[in-house]
Formats: sequence, structure tokens, C-alpha cells
Amino acid sequence: MVVSTMNDLPGYEVVEVIGDIFGLTVRSRHLGSQLGAGLKSMFGGELKGMTKMLQDSRIEARERLLEAAAQEGANAILAMRFDANDFADLGQEICAYGTAVRVRKL
Repeated sequence: MVVSTMNDLPGYEVVEVIGDIFGLTVRSRHLGSQLGAGLKSMFGGELKGMTKMLQDSRIEARERLLEAAAQEGANAILAMRFDANDFADLGQEICAYGTAVRVRKL
């Protein structure tokens, strides 16, 4: 599966647009990470527990995006993006989204 953040794919022709596609995950914050983040915010510095959570969440959302696109018969995703939101003060919602397409190499 070819994934691009661009709107086109150099060297390929889009032969079919399947449509919008997304992969979603909602992750709760670990209590230890929250306590550590609270303390760290008073002194400054990277919140490593939160960074790891967001990194893992993006990977999971992207994997779900690829699975959804494959189920629809796509062989590429164009204009892939991430969106993140707080989820009821319990965690983070991460969404990977883009346009599922079929392409062929020129």
C-alpha cells in the first residue's frame, strides 16, 4: 500500500477514487503518566509518557487506516493526515485519514 501526504503520486496515475477512509483509536492516559506529566509541567521538559502514548496511537491509527483501505480494494492512500483531540479528559482520540484510491504505475 502506497501512502502519501501529497494530493497526487508522482509516477502513478489514479485510475479510481474509492473515497474517504480513516483509522481511529482512543487511548486512555496511564495514571503514572498523568501524575508524572503533572509534576513535569511544573518544572518543564518533555512529557515522555505522553509522547510515547501519542506515538503508539498514531501507529495504531495508521495501521487501521491501511486495513480499512485494503478492505475497500485500494492500493494507495492520498492526502493522508492525522487529527488528534482530547476525549472527555480521559485520553486522546487519534484519527488517520485520507483518500483511498487505486493507482497504476506510469
